[in-house]
Amino acid sequence: MGAVVRENPLLIVDFWAPWCGPCRVLAPIIEELAGAYAGKIRFAKCNTDENQQIAYQYGISAIPTLFFFQHGTVIHRVSGALPKEHLDMQIRSLYGSSIL
Repeated sequence: MGAVVRENPLLIVDFWAPWCGPCRVLAPIIEELAGAYAGKIRFAKCNTDENQQIAYQYGISAIPTLFFFQHGTVIHRVSGALPKEHLDMQIRSLYGSSIL
């Protein structure tokens, strides 16, 4: 995951697992937001079952959890299946003029 973080100035990583109900609720919202911000923000998924070491490294204790990166640094994290409008508001607040 290190290369993905380094190579994408604006990145949102969705930490999830296939058995997680809230993760399945969040997935289509993430897909919609990824489409809306295509070319501006990179969205990635990290299956915590298959990548337990990465989940441990980032201190994931609940899923779904979204990490917001800017130039390789975590600038925000949020857990739970939040509504699209709430996530979009956070994206605009965090990345501001970088996504206009």
